[in-house]
Amino acid sequence: MEAEQEIQPARFFEVRRYIILCLILLKYTNMGESDKNPKAWVVSVNMGYGHQRTAFPLRHLSMEGKAINANDYSGIPFYDRIVWEGTRKVYEFISRLKGLFLVGELIFSFFNFFQKILNFYPRRNLSNPNFQLREIFSMINVGWGRHLIKKLEKNSLPFVTTFSIPAFMAEHFQYPNDVYCVICDADIARPWVAYNPFKSRIKYFAPNSRVVERLKMYGVKPANIFLTGYPLPLENIGGEEMEILKEDLGYRLLNLDPKRKFFQQYRALIEKNLGGLPQRPDHVLTIMFSLGGAGAQREIGLKILKEFSYKIKQGTLRLVLSVGINKKAKEFFLKKIKGLGLENEPNILVLYCPTIEEYFTEFNLQLRKTDILWTKPSELSFYSGLGLPIIIAPPVGSQEDFNKRWLLKSGFGLAQENPSIINQWLFDWLENGYLAEAAMEGFIECPKMGALEIEKIISS
Repeated sequence: MEAEQEIQPARFFEVRRYIILCLILLKYTNMGESDKNPKAWVVSVNMGYGHQRTAFPLRHLSMEGKAINANDYSGIPFYDRIVWEGTRKVYEFISRLKGLFLVGELIFSFFNFFQKILNFYPRRNLSNPNFQLREIFSMINVGWGRHLIKKLEKNSLPFVTTFSIPAFMAEHFQYPNDVYCVICDADIARPWVAYNPFKSRIKYFAPNSRVVERLKMYGVKPANIFLTGYPLPLENIGGEEMEILKEDLGYRLLNLDPKRKFFQQYRALIEKNLGGLPQRPDHVLTIMFSLGGAGAQREIGLKILKEFSYKIKQGTLRLVLSVGINKKAKEFFLKKIKGLGLENEPNILVLYCPTIEEYFTEFNLQLRKTDILWTKPSELSFYSGLGLPIIIAPPVGSQEDFNKRWLLKSGFGLAQENPSIINQWLFDWLENGYLAEAAMEGFIECPKMGALEIEKIISS
């Protein structure tokens, strides 16, 4: 009886903590519902996942409870749709071509030349518009985007976009409220900034200090630049105290540091930031491989699947193959999984959803029990702020080269070795605590509250 009385308070606090976490999670997973007091128009484009993923954590600010896609909204004029569709198809086609030997690399290199980010040093004036920017404005000048801006200005809330072109449209067609652009890469090319940057009123939300300095080099006025950090999903963070994130990271570190090498060396740092670690993991070691929106690099996912098939059957490793809304990629992996005799294994998941909103919701939920995120260095590079170590797949495009550089210099990620011998190098990394170190580095140093910072600025 006395033993029961001693245990009950501990159980009470455990249950109370669980209820608090559930309420926080419920709050942020329901943000897609219409807000009674919308704060902004949130505008994206459905070209790949990057711009839409960046807009998703801001959906609670939006007039419609979700982002509007500038290239695919109700009533979009035929001309506007054709221009956008041509741009999207070219991007996706060339992204898939890159994997082809010689010819694909040659075509991609030519395409990449026009979106190349110039070297940062020596510091210099880079405000002159380039060829790509001239082409963009030649189409805006004949009316591309006018319909969208005139449609939204009927309720002229602040205009927040995760892609530069809708911001250019808003400014060109004299949108009557503030125009903000959220940047989703660790460094950016000249076409992110207006044709005449010195006169532009577009305001930028920068994910890191390098982007702040790059914007200045392109001619953006310092008063129009805000260092907010990237908008990470708040349902993976919790409140200001980061309750959800800290709990998830605690369990993750147990899987990432099986020999406790990192813990022994940095115990004080862990206790200061997380208050210690749980007694045991609450899930098996889990790796998520995230496929790009254009479906590139699925051959890497297949190699990972084959190399880990034995451990999946043993129950010592869980693999999530994240294919987004790509039905062909889903069918491809399901066929390979069946061929390996893994179709009934609980530790293999092909993460597919029919809509982008469902996909991002499920993706963020799966991340909570993910230990390692394996991806090309896209906007997901910033998810290192959630205490997720990144295994960096080969970059696709100039901006991803710079994202990779940022991850490596910051210590948030490690470049992949040969996927065909992953069982050798990955478990060496785990035993030496390298991935635990990357996880903790990202949690401490990478900004996490970008979504809340953006909300404060547009509401002020």
